[in-house]
Amino acid sequence: MLVLLPPSEGKAAGGSGAPLRPEGLSLPGLARARAAVLDELVELCSADEPKAREVLGLSEGLRGEVAKNASLRTAAARPAGEVYTGVLYDALGLADLPAGARALAERSLLVFSGLWGAVRVTDAIPSYRCSMGVKLPGLGALGAHWRTPMAEVMPEAAGDGLVLDLRSAAYAAAWKPKGETAGRTATVRVLHAQVVDGVEKRSVVSHFNKATKGRLVRDLLMAGAVPEGPAELVTALRDLGYAVEAEAPAKPAKAWSLDVIVTQIH
Repeated sequence: MLVLLPPSEGKAAGGSGAPLRPEGLSLPGLARARAAVLDELVELCSADEPKAREVLGLSEGLRGEVAKNASLRTAAARPAGEVYTGVLYDALGLADLPAGARALAERSLLVFSGLWGAVRVTDAIPSYRCSMGVKLPGLGALGAHWRTPMAEVMPEAAGDGLVLDLRSAAYAAAWKPKGETAGRTATVRVLHAQVVDGVEKRSVVSHFNKATKGRLVRDLLMAGAVPEGPAELVTALRDLGYAVEAEAPAKPAKAWSLDVIVTQIH
């Protein structure tokens, strides 16, 4: 099982680890593309703060994020699972997983990133600010920058098991499973169901969507569940108490779409 996660906008800073070692990151086939983004981002943030804030979409109050990017090569690095924070990662709770679930997380979780392409939760990275929606002056749109190298490395990373895709749209644009891999891929949408005037209505809620996805992954890890494909994932989630609606795609080599229905949002 490979679980594809979005990063968090907020990231934990500080730490006392050694600086970044790009050659030590997982998916070494992304090394050249990573170096290109890192070089331009550091140069931009070191030379022109107002331009960097414009490119990165940062307000005056977030100017410290530009300085953070300028020092990426010398800043302390720590495991990505500690760097990424926010709603999904709080619900996932990597820090307090028992040993077996933690080992499964280290094998299964892959976090997509505008700067790194994708990293394992064990990869040591510094805190940074660079979303997949950024368009760098030299490299252009990062989603497009990552498509070719991702297409080369991700099929091998996906292996022959389930791909559980929980990425947001911007990060999903960097790699779209194709062919046989797509047939083993499941995307998840979280819907809030409530009865209004005797009629059930469903809506997508962003904040609680992230929290539910974090809890869902945590529950799979805690159960030691390794579904072989989307159908087995549906069964596993239902066994864990989730209300899941899913239909097999009409055509082969197409991803499954799963709706997880919640009646309470928290």
